Amino acid sequence: MRSIERLLMQYGESHQNKTNVIIHAIAVPSIYFVTIGLFWSIPVPDFIAQFDVTWAHIIALPVLYYYFLLSGPIGAAMTLLTILCFGAINTLEHFNITVWSFSLVLFVVMWALQFIGHHIEGKKPSFFDDLRFLLVGPAWWWVHWLKRMNISY
Repeated sequence: MRSIERLLMQYGESHQNKTNVIIHAIAVPSIYFVTIGLFWSIPVPDFIAQFDVTWAHIIALPVLYYYFLLSGPIGAAMTLLTILCFGAINTLEHFNITVWSFSLVLFVVMWALQFIGHHIEGKKPSFFDDLRFLLVGPAWWWVHWLKRMNISY
């Protein structure tokens, strides 16, 4: 069994309840977005800032590399999500919305929703056993969309 299949199977074990799945379908990509927003908000040294690069850009590279190691289609899908997140952050800035405060509030709300979902499910979050599941969650979210588009992962 491929690593991605094993990870998705393990992740799926604590995501069987329909309500929990719906909550995660909303919360997981939202948390990915706001996590990028929080890293975006951390000031970078001037020698990095001159290239219009943030910590979010720097951290995105190894994260996306990990997704491509798991699966090419998931890596491509996560690249798309990451680009959309950067675009949304630029939109927040365009409308003078403070990225860090927006991201922090949404981060807390979405994590609270996920814990409510796991309470309903009656199972603890997967990342309590293995921190990799913090990255597997968005891949799990994408697999549902990839399957609907008949794209094997």
